[in-house]
Parts: sequence; structure tokens; C-alpha cells
Amino acid sequence: MDALNKKSIEDIDVQGKKCLVRCDFNVPLNGTSITNDKRIVAALPTIKYLMEHGAKVILCSHLGRPKGQYKPEFSLAPVAARLSEYLDTEVKLAEDKEVVGANARKMAKELADGEVMLLENVRFRQEETNNAENFSKELASLADIFVNDAFGTAHRAHCSTTGVASYLPAVCGYLIQKEIDFMGGALANPKRPLVAILGGAKVSDKIGVIANLIEKCDTIIIGGGMAYTFMKYLGHSIGTSLLEADWVEKAGQMMKDAEAKGVKFLIPIDNKVGKEYSEDTEAMVVNSDEIPDGWMGLDIGPATQKLFTDAIKGAGTVIWNGPMGVSEWKNFEAGTVAVANAVAESGAISIIGGGDSVAAVTKLGFADKMCHISTGGGASLEFLEGKDLPGIMALNDK
Repeated sequence: MDALNKKSIEDIDVQGKKCLVRCDFNVPLNGTSITNDKRIVAALPTIKYLMEHGAKVILCSHLGRPKGQYKPEFSLAPVAARLSEYLDTEVKLAEDKEVVGANARKMAKELADGEVMLLENVRFRQEETNNAENFSKELASLADIFVNDAFGTAHRAHCSTTGVASYLPAVCGYLIQKEIDFMGGALANPKRPLVAILGGAKVSDKIGVIANLIEKCDTIIIGGGMAYTFMKYLGHSIGTSLLEADWVEKAGQMMKDAEAKGVKFLIPIDNKVGKEYSEDTEAMVVNSDEIPDGWMGLDIGPATQKLFTDAIKGAGTVIWNGPMGVSEWKNFEAGTVAVANAVAESGAISIIGGGDSVAAVTKLGFADKMCHISTGGGASLEFLEGKDLPGIMALNDK
């Protein structure tokens, strides 16, 4: 995947040019009030750069799932208001139900250098998710240059992420640039040893990632619910722990592949188990080959925490995707806390990818100690899997 060689906003002259910028403003709303504006804040460096360099800035994004119809509750009006506050200038919303309508065309035509406008939710159009040529052309007709800064949707081939790039010079903004530099760099040319920590519920979600990382890593650490499928392969009794029975053989094959490549492959040696899946269930710590019938693993145990943190200590680069247990419960967060602490203290280039691990390190207060927290859930996983992301591949090469 040659994602490392894409043009960014700094590689082109934007002065006086109309720039259509695809952002990720898919923010959580309570009615019309934004409950978390992290994604808006993340887009500001790109927007400010374009304003300061005299571009005419036309922003676009999706929000929620209006399913190709105009639905006022999915309007980007609250985003326009919040952007206006942050940028200290009015960001007008082109209120067209069809997104590219009379308002949008007039507004784009009248934009002065350094001014910013916002189009309505691109998913008000059925064509957006089908990547239909007509809507891509309509979007492209507003601008001279396309800037993609929405890494969270880079794995989707939609009109506003890839379609429009067929009709305009296409470059990335700072957010995508950072993802390419950190994640692309970690996979292509990592500072070694490269340690990957994979958690979360399902092996099936991460099989492609594990397969790709076995080719690149020095050590792979497996925690979370998916670890029990590996334990099952080893013949351990796992009680009522999460199991994907169809994937047991595949999990075993992964362990063999890692061994053949000389990659350390670590799975839990002890677990904190609970009687049932609830926060205040009766709990105890047992070895991985001694989980009693009727009990389920909900976190890694203290011996595993030591095993994992020792492996992280000497790392040059750490990629982490997925918590070690049910980290949203106080009673079962210790494993994830221990790993987060080890990553923070390792001095390694640390890359946190995917929604659950990002939520965990943020909630547990480690976010500012990590080098890079990815802005994409599904996109990060596909990137780590070595897949080409359409939204990045559509950009112009340097």
C-alpha cells in the first residue's frame, strides 16, 4: 500500500482556490446540542491552514444515518454554529435539502479568500453511499481542489471520500497525513521491537490484522474476550468465557505461524473470572488452564499483567487495538490500566487504534501520554490489516 506518498495541503498552492474539504463531523448530538466536539476540534488545523493561505473553504461531512433522505434532525446546523465559535468567523450553512443546490452554488461562487462555508449532510443524498457519479460531479462542480481529512470514513468508497477525487486534484489534510505518518510508518518502517497488543471481543474481527502483523511484529499480545478462543485451542477449559468455536483451529494456526516466524505470541496465563456477566459479580483470579465450569473470564490476571507489561517495556513501537477485559467496569479494568500504564511509560512510539481502546485510554486518563490516537475505528483496523483504503488511495501521489 503506497499510502505514504500522498500529496497534502502543503504540497499545492491553495491561494484563491475553492477547496472542498471532506471532514468527519459525525458528532454525537442530544437534540441539537453537541455532546462531544472532539471531531470538530480535530479538523481545525486543516481548516485554519487553508483560511490562512487564502483558500475559499467549502466543508462537507456526513452525520448519523439519514439513509439518503433529508431529515432535519441530522442537519449540520449545530456543527456550523460550533465551527463559527472556534474559527471566530461566521461559517454559513448552505441549507439545501439536496446538498448541492441553489444556496450552495451561490454561496460557493460568492466566497471570498479565507472564508468558510459548510454543505448540508452529504448522506441526505442516496447517491453518496452508492458512490454515484452524478453526485460526485455535483460536489466537484463547486470547487477547484478536493481535500480529504476524514480518516474515519477513508475505508468507504463514497462520493465525498473517493468519487469527487476523480474530477479534482485531490490531497489530504493534516488528520489523514498524521494517520499515514504514524500508522503507515509503524507498519512500513517501525522503530523496533514492534509490539502489537490486540484485545476486544472477537478473534473473527481481528484475524486479518493478526495475520498482517505476524509478518511485521516482534511480539504479539492477545487479551480481551478473544483470548479464550486461543486458550480453547491449547485444550484449556474456559468455562462460560466468550468463545468463537468456528475460529479455534484458525487461532491455533496463527500461533503456529507466529512461532515459525520467530514472533513472540503471548496469551493470558491467568484471568480474573466472574460468575456472571455483570459488574458486581462474584470474582476471583485463576490460572488459564483452571477456569471452573460456569465461570467466565472478564479481565487478565496479575501474572498476565506482569507478562504483558514486561514485553511492552523494551518496545520501540507499540500498536494497541482493543481493551484487555471489560474495562468499562471498575472491577475488571485493572488489566487494561496496567497495559495503558506500561505503554505510557515505555517511551515507545505508541499508536492507539480503534474505538474501544481509544475510549478506554481516554476514560482511564492515559490519552495525553500516547503519541497517536487514531481517529478511525473501522478504518484503523483495515489499515492495520494492510488493506488499501479507498479514501487514501484516491489522493494524488507526490
